[in-house]
Amino acid sequence: MRTTGIVVATLLLAIAAVALAALLSGADWLAATLPGALPVGNVVAAIALCAPAGAAFALGRRGSLQRRVARVVLAASLAWLPLSLLLAGNPQLNFGGTRGTAWLLLTLSLAACVAVAMAWALASALLRLRRRRAA
Repeated sequence: MRTTGIVVATLLLAIAAVALAALLSGADWLAATLPGALPVGNVVAAIALCAPAGAAFALGRRGSLQRRVARVVLAASLAWLPLSLLLAGNPQLNFGGTRGTAWLLLTLSLAACVAVAMAWALASALLRLRRRRAA
């Protein structure tokens, strides 16, 4: 396994953990707005989705199915915030009615895909290490 892939994945997982901790804390600074009235919390939420997807990609072996799936999940994670903004029609991501339900389903489905991609990447990496040590 490439050492750089492990280092990058570790860094991305640390970033994801910090982003998730910030979101779960409900810190006041998450409501601060960036240019364009985009709340910082929305960007932090996007980071919480993208970072583990990037880690899954970084851990993948070139050409493997796992890495191709991780690439798709990473692309979907990168598209989550722009799609959310389009669906909401506002930078605060305030939804109403069926759009809110659609956004929630999209977000939960993407979070599940990120978790599966990360679990698959970790399992594959651990199997590669185990095989290497056994050889």
